[in-house]
Amino acid sequence: MELTSAAIHDGQPIDLRYAEQGAGGHNVSPDLAWSDVPAGTKSFAITIYDPDAPTGSGWWHWVAVDIPGTVTSLPEGGPVPIGVREWVTDYGYAGYGGPCPPPGPAHRYVHTVHALPFDTLPVGDEATSAQVRFTILANELASASITGLFAIEG
Repeated sequence: MELTSAAIHDGQPIDLRYAEQGAGGHNVSPDLAWSDVPAGTKSFAITIYDPDAPTGSGWWHWVAVDIPGTVTSLPEGGPVPIGVREWVTDYGYAGYGGPCPPPGPAHRYVHTVHALPFDTLPVGDEATSAQVRFTILANELASASITGLFAIEG
């Protein structure tokens, strides 16, 4: 698989408009497009993760599942397709939450698309974000990532 974006470039700074309001941004989700999907893909999931957050376990910025297998892109700012389920992020709300690291060195923001063999991820709406992420990773057919950087000067 391959993941591309006009907004996010591997190893490059992420524009402020994609950052969370607490960082001075507008919390606009970036455009994402994927190709070279493996046979058997019935749906996709999108995750965004900051492994550098000072929490001991990183910070989850977006967990979206049940993106139909016929969809190969998401536009900047959304909306997500009807039927997509979005889980509560580490911000405490469901949906996209942009970068907002503490002041200091740049953090990495790993944007990943996961190809899945299910039309609907086999978890109930009451599942935790950790349970959803486990189910994604335990069942993905393939994945692709782009890692952007964001920092707040301190």
